[in-house]
Amino acid sequence: MMDTGEQAEGIIRMALAEDLGVEGDVTTRAACPPEATGKAAISAKEPCRVAGQPVAAKVFELSGAGATYEVLVEDGADAAPGQEISVVRGPLAAILSGERTALNFLSHMSGIATLTSRLVALAAPSGVQIMETRKTTPGLRVLEKYAVAMGGGTNHRQGLFDGIIIKDNHIAAAGGLEIAVRRVRNALGDRFPIEVEAADLAQVREALDSGADIIMLDNMSPEKVSDAVGLVGGRARVEVSGGVNPDNIGAYVKLGVDMISLGFITHSAPAADFSLNLALDS
Repeated sequence: MMDTGEQAEGIIRMALAEDLGVEGDVTTRAACPPEATGKAAISAKEPCRVAGQPVAAKVFELSGAGATYEVLVEDGADAAPGQEISVVRGPLAAILSGERTALNFLSHMSGIATLTSRLVALAAPSGVQIMETRKTTPGLRVLEKYAVAMGGGTNHRQGLFDGIIIKDNHIAAAGGLEIAVRRVRNALGDRFPIEVEAADLAQVREALDSGADIIMLDNMSPEKVSDAVGLVGGRARVEVSGGVNPDNIGAYVKLGVDMISLGFITHSAPAADFSLNLALDS
């Protein structure tokens, strides 16, 4: 099975090409002796949940021959300010050419993992799963969803191909919620659980009557979510999506829902801050 770095090789090559262009790292080539080697430590500058180590390792593998990457803090573990999370050894040209690309991936992915871990800590005592959505950076979905998992979150469907969510536009196109559920069930049987988006209690009732496996409560207040959970009465799993943020999530996790999906944990997570400090071989 491919690791995350191998899965992301195409993305990494594109990111390196964006930074190096046709000429390559002209500063390093001009300023540094071509035979120079060294050691560089990557350190956390703030508390964070680490994610992206296999990706950073692949960056340095592709940025130049001879670089090695040693992981000191594994993905899914926490790092303290000033703590070294990895060490890169090898030619300066490979280390400095890959530095920014590796740190960009680590910062973005660790930022997602860190935010996810904080939300998971709030939701876990109530048995609620924290999930992401498809609101991901184009081309980076596999990495962003991996980062959510490293933060302790539960991955939602990867895309439109591996899960069913019947949304308002599907309902409109099919001519009604019940018709949409029936058509999906007839076409796909039990291959996937059928999830239905409901905007109000009337749609919750209709989704239940149609035999939905999961009901997504869309942009409902805590009061309405509480009413909907009571109406469902355990006959389907309940997901809350929309309108939930770090300030109000505490009100939602106590309502008896099964899952909360949040777009902002992938599209708006603050980046974690890392530095790379180089020491030349004597």
